Amino acid sequence: MFLVRKIFAACVTMVVAGALSGGAASAEKLKIVATTGMVADAVRAIAGERAQVQALMGPGVDPHLYRQTRSDVAALARADMIFFNGLYLEAQLEELLAELAARKPVVAIAESVPPERRLAHDDYKDKFDPHIWMDPALWSQAAAGVLDALIAKDPAGQAAYRANAAAYLGEIERVAAYARTALGSVPQDARVLVTAHDAFNYFGRAYGFEVAGVQGMSTESEAGLQQIERIVETLVARRIGAIFVESSVSDRNVKALIEGAAARGHTVRIGGELFSDAMGPEGSYEGTYLGMIDHNATVIARALGGQAPEKGMDGKLGAGS
Repeated sequence: MFLVRKIFAACVTMVVAGALSGGAASAEKLKIVATTGMVADAVRAIAGERAQVQALMGPGVDPHLYRQTRSDVAALARADMIFFNGLYLEAQLEELLAELAARKPVVAIAESVPPERRLAHDDYKDKFDPHIWMDPALWSQAAAGVLDALIAKDPAGQAAYRANAAAYLGEIERVAAYARTALGSVPQDARVLVTAHDAFNYFGRAYGFEVAGVQGMSTESEAGLQQIERIVETLVARRIGAIFVESSVSDRNVKALIEGAAARGHTVRIGGELFSDAMGPEGSYEGTYLGMIDHNATVIARALGGQAPEKGMDGKLGAGS
């Protein structure tokens, strides 16, 4: 805690000095920092032209393990507002975010989802599964939390924020409807989703899939031999033909499942790479929340025997920026 305060104090001093030395610049737009790409996507969509939004974590970055850099602390100190997922996703940043909350709005958008709609956390007692973006209906509630926070900070922008939010929520419902159709085409006995870590429980609940992650909900938890053995038994008994790697998690344990199934005479292939705790490359369609969900639904449906267009909902998958 002392080190965090020391770094934060140094950065605040630097920011104040910069302001006094002649930056009259950007009083027009709110300066906002978001933690993950998913959070930044929602904030950008709703804030529109009234804010500059910076995401701390880019593609392939694991938010469970992420630790702030000195430049992150400086960006957070300069920001007018900070948005993060919460529910213990950004576990290593919580101390710093609590410090900053005494000075400016720091908004945990996942906490806009009512407790009765959250899932319990397997690894931490009295905490919830933080991966709420995997269910578009819950992400819509998180986006409503973004809208409320922006209006509270900048009432003059209320009309713009509400219009932007309505458009964003409409797009979320559209991709959710596509996912329901694509994933609904997967044969009932094939609806078993095996991934590198337990990020897909909200997804499974929303779309009727059994979900098994080799690691727990946090990538800090190690996969035990017993867990690997249990999943191998499921793959063999249910004749599941495809499992999935994740863009922000090592594929080591997924490969162990393939080898374990092969030792029992059952062939399992990697059905594709899913976006779990981070979105796709910046500037790409998959680097947006809509593209992330479109990609995941399309890849899962096609790998497990369902019907989905190769290029996804609007033919944009794999098309770049």
